[in-house]
Amino acid sequence: MIYKGSCHCGRTAFEVEGDLTQVADCNCSICSRKGALLWFVPRDKLRLLTPDENLATYTFGKARIRHRFCPVCGIHPFGEGTDPSGRAAAAINVRCLEDVDIAALPVSHFDGRSL
Repeated sequence: MIYKGSCHCGRTAFEVEGDLTQVADCNCSICSRKGALLWFVPRDKLRLLTPDENLATYTFGKARIRHRFCPVCGIHPFGEGTDPSGRAAAAINVRCLEDVDIAALPVSHFDGRSL
């Protein structure tokens, strides 16, 4: 299935393809503050519908994840990095997707704080 998503103001829009069957609640210092619920997909399943230069990037710590956000409204729709196998991956903030019943999705807890 293809899902459409965006930041709050719409300056950043994207599509992501896959089977959304669960989300992860990460306890790292940034995810816990954002309140993001994450869906991990291969990076090639995420397609920007607006120019990449519409996004800003934030990294911290070991800078393994590029946290992408809109510099206008401040919303963080996704992050980019690599999965444990070294493949490019994206962590989609499911709260930024259209027409998703978040309450119906199982939530797993991810201990990002310990990484």
